Amino acid sequence: MYGCHGKLLRVDLSNSKVNEEEIPESMHRKYLGGAGLATRYLWDEVPKGAAPLGPENKLIFMAGSLTGVVAPSTGRFSIVAKSPQTGIWGQANSGGRWGVDFKRCGYDGIIFEGASSKPVYLVVEDNKAELKDASHLWGKNVPETTGLLKDELGEKFNVACIGQAGENLVKYAAVMNDLGRAAGRCGLGAVMGSKNLKAIAVRGSIKTPVSNPEELKVHSKKQYELMDEAMLKMAMQAFGTTVVLDLVSVRGGFPTRNWQSGVFEYSDDINGPAISDNILTKNITCFACPIECGRGTEISKGKYAGHKGEGPEYETVGTFGGMCFINDLEAITMAGYLCNDYGIDTISAGNTIAFAMECYEKGILTDSDTGGIAINFGDPDVIVDLVHLIARREGVGDLLAEGTMRMSQKLGQDSEDFAMHVKGLELPAYDSRAVQMTGLTYATANRGGDHITAYVQGPTFVDAPFLMIEDSEIKDPFVADPSEVKVAVDLEDMLTTFDCVGACKFMGLCLNADDWVKLVNLVTGWDFDTAEYKQAGERVYNLARAFSNREGLTAEGDTLPKRLLEEPLPDGPAEGHVNELSILLDKYYQLRGWDEQTGKPTAEKLRELSLDDIAAEIWS
Repeated sequence: MYGCHGKLLRVDLSNSKVNEEEIPESMHRKYLGGAGLATRYLWDEVPKGAAPLGPENKLIFMAGSLTGVVAPSTGRFSIVAKSPQTGIWGQANSGGRWGVDFKRCGYDGIIFEGASSKPVYLVVEDNKAELKDASHLWGKNVPETTGLLKDELGEKFNVACIGQAGENLVKYAAVMNDLGRAAGRCGLGAVMGSKNLKAIAVRGSIKTPVSNPEELKVHSKKQYELMDEAMLKMAMQAFGTTVVLDLVSVRGGFPTRNWQSGVFEYSDDINGPAISDNILTKNITCFACPIECGRGTEISKGKYAGHKGEGPEYETVGTFGGMCFINDLEAITMAGYLCNDYGIDTISAGNTIAFAMECYEKGILTDSDTGGIAINFGDPDVIVDLVHLIARREGVGDLLAEGTMRMSQKLGQDSEDFAMHVKGLELPAYDSRAVQMTGLTYATANRGGDHITAYVQGPTFVDAPFLMIEDSEIKDPFVADPSEVKVAVDLEDMLTTFDCVGACKFMGLCLNADDWVKLVNLVTGWDFDTAEYKQAGERVYNLARAFSNREGLTAEGDTLPKRLLEEPLPDGPAEGHVNELSILLDKYYQLRGWDEQTGKPTAEKLRELSLDDIAAEIWS
């Protein structure tokens, strides 16, 4: 077997047992590793109706077929579980070096099952693993936990862990690795906390076997050279992911004041150049990455001066900045640092605070609810204070820790109309009224409101070479055109493959599909052609959808917040636009092969993807 070790760890937390088991090679090829393979285990082993924070749910860490191979940006890993935030399929993905260091221990994945009666952590090193007591780590934040474990085990150990947010079951708690890298979405840090699992410390020296190492070296060198010529690399190297802010603002799609507008007049105070000029100290890179989009920063002025860490990324300035109507870069950066330290998804946190601000503005959330805290738009200090309260579930933070969907259900008074989530997952900082196809992909993304499942952001985007779609383009982002829906479907399938093989999606935007397929074949020894490789992504996409269908998702869930469907943008280039979702959704279901009444993949589609057993269960 190449590209993998062919085995995983099964950790029974209820009985403090750790065992190894083999992974059939056919499973690797069919699901590509990573999120795909983890989703198959999730389907097979988590019973229908299992409580996301109960012992029947499983937390599955999985490296990809390319994770740890020296090729551009191949250091990522995925975590999959039933999400406590949405109640359906949950997946989070992270970079840094942890996934590589874990795979070099000689394993491809870990399945955590049951729940420990006391706090524990797992140590994995070169074909062996052991559970240890973590009582002394409970209550510690991410840097403290990481530092203590490095002191105990050795500086070369790499740590993935939760902070206090995961311990306190904040619905959008993240799993953090390499201090500043986050497997952020879907609340999988809360699943980890529910199992009393504090951390996984790894150190390994076992290289992944590669089928054709000499040709791989030549092919990878070519990919690095192509990347050196890519405008995306140059832009992101200079300004990180916040380079996106100006591109989104040009279309009037930067969510402002909890999505009441798409124009933020102070965007120049918080964009990429502002970060570079005021707080940037160094670029941070993930394993084998030629882009270096991470931002090492330090606050040098104001009340938060002296604090340093990683970020902010685009989503952090989008949610804590535009959505909360704040242009104080130091406060936004501090809120991001705290999210990293506590282990919180910044997208959900900033979005939830913005929702609370509008509720407070409208009198739905009162001083008696907030404990006297005035949660006003534009207050830079309140975002920092609220992150503390959310992580600790103190005061009004206990309500905000539940996320916008549950908050709106509790508060009522039509607050559901401007609770900006899909299926319970808060939306990232792209107003889809300015890009109609983004609205479709928000509504249909497997894990809920998500932008990276299919990143559609403008007329020329689909020129990205990896798609290899003939005669497909987004001609006008403001217009809902059913003939362009295939772009979204193809993006979903192709970008799914990156979460399976363990590669960075930014890289995927620069290299063509044939190059990626060749890379996978050189590592694994398989003989994929491009169509078969893409179909593997489609298989995983439909498997994840079927899991959510089994857990109660129907076609009614494929929708958007009322604000996006009924409230036109009031200003900017996208003025007057709403999401015309219904025009696109019928075509999407047709192309996907999903039943329009139930929202399930048809039995025919599932059998076409060699998922016969899935078809039998969801259509029984």
